[in-house]
Amino acid sequence: MIYMETCRVEDNRGVGGEYRILVLRSEQIAGSVLPGQFVHVRIPRRNDLVLRRPFSVFRVRNGCMEIFYKVVGAGTRVLAETRRHAALSVLGPLGRAFPDADPDAEPVLVAGGYGAAALYMVAEACRRRGTVLLGGASAGDILLGTEFESLGWRVEVATEDGSLGLKGRVTDLLDALIARRPGEHFEFFACGPEGMLRAVARRAMQKGVRAWLSFDRRMGCGVGACLACVLDVRDEGGRRRRVRVCREGPVFEAGTVVWEEDPGND
Repeated sequence: MIYMETCRVEDNRGVGGEYRILVLRSEQIAGSVLPGQFVHVRIPRRNDLVLRRPFSVFRVRNGCMEIFYKVVGAGTRVLAETRRHAALSVLGPLGRAFPDADPDAEPVLVAGGYGAAALYMVAEACRRRGTVLLGGASAGDILLGTEFESLGWRVEVATEDGSLGLKGRVTDLLDALIARRPGEHFEFFACGPEGMLRAVARRAMQKGVRAWLSFDRRMGCGVGACLACVLDVRDEGGRRRRVRVCREGPVFEAGTVVWEEDPGND
């Protein structure tokens, strides 16, 4: 069920650089949200910012849901200035969640930047602990490593400038993991820039690994009416069709996604 709820701000704190955690008291949405789902938040005090903003739910604690976000534009700048006890209009939970992990597979979570926030509830839900691969441009973009470790996951890090962990991309870590354990039965869960998702999908298909990708697209309505967030996929019969990331996603199985360089056969 989707709720329209007025949530109270319990905290809105910076956690380094432009990254922040918004904590919302929620009587309805918090108890219903599943790993990978998101909420649509109305930006307060600004009538010119009419469109809601989508945010993944990072985690749920004691009747509150936590949103990990980065200040990147006018809407998130206003959100960053929102004080404790303020009321925010929130729509959710929205979208298709990650599926339950295969108990016979080794789970690997692949995150680019604040894509890590969308994978934290996956890490909590997995009965079998595995490896979290975190990537970013620099050390300030490596997020939630300690939180994943506290859940019992192994964490590996890559930065493009070499300021933390391996110098390179997060998919370099994935390549190394696959090479170290050629006989392992893996399952991938990924969230980050679409270029990273495409690279994870390629490796999954090459190795016969099932992979689940969470897409971050610009959205208008968040409920599938405006068609602003469409993505091309193939159905079970191989036919190409357009789906709404906000409604049929944001999580898709990697083998179903049609990438731009793949014209395919309609």
